[in-house]
Amino acid sequence: MELANFIKLAALTMLLALLAGCPTTRSGDTSTAVHETEGGGADASGLDGQSYGAGQDGSGGLYGQSGQDGSSARGGAGFSDEEAALRAITTFYFEYDSSELRPDAMRSLDVHARDLKASGARVALEGHTDERGTREYNMALGERRAKAVQRYLMLQGVAASQLEVVSWGEERPAVFGSDEYAWAQNRRVELRAQ
Repeated sequence: MELANFIKLAALTMLLALLAGCPTTRSGDTSTAVHETEGGGADASGLDGQSYGAGQDGSGGLYGQSGQDGSSARGGAGFSDEEAALRAITTFYFEYDSSELRPDAMRSLDVHARDLKASGARVALEGHTDERGTREYNMALGERRAKAVQRYLMLQGVAASQLEVVSWGEERPAVFGSDEYAWAQNRRVELRAQ
């Protein structure tokens, strides 16, 4: 059973590494998002579409960190395989109409919190919902989900100035469809390096 879970995590890690290496461009993005900064203000604007998964300096870590021996954050002598797998998880899923973090998300967020404290990097916490509910309700639910992740990271010692809360509501689905699978994939918070 533990081997099967490890294989699934390894496959997910490889998939994320492949996706992170793919170029993405966004032009003419007219989606509206609610951004909240540490000052509590909100504005309507889009994100720059920056990809995540690889450090901006090519080091391999979400925040550009590397292991004690210079190895990348995705594995190597500086990090355990389990820690590297937890670090690769940057999408956190939620139950229907809930903003409560799951225990598996907390384990991964613990690793991200350590990395954020060590690097001082900034991240956007992007809250999403499935298509059910009104647009206004989903924007608020996406914000509650992102704030749940923000609260957890701050309890682990991450500074508020490092965290930006964004709600996309139902505007940016990960999976298109009106079935339980699509809905489950869309109830999420994505952690994106800035």
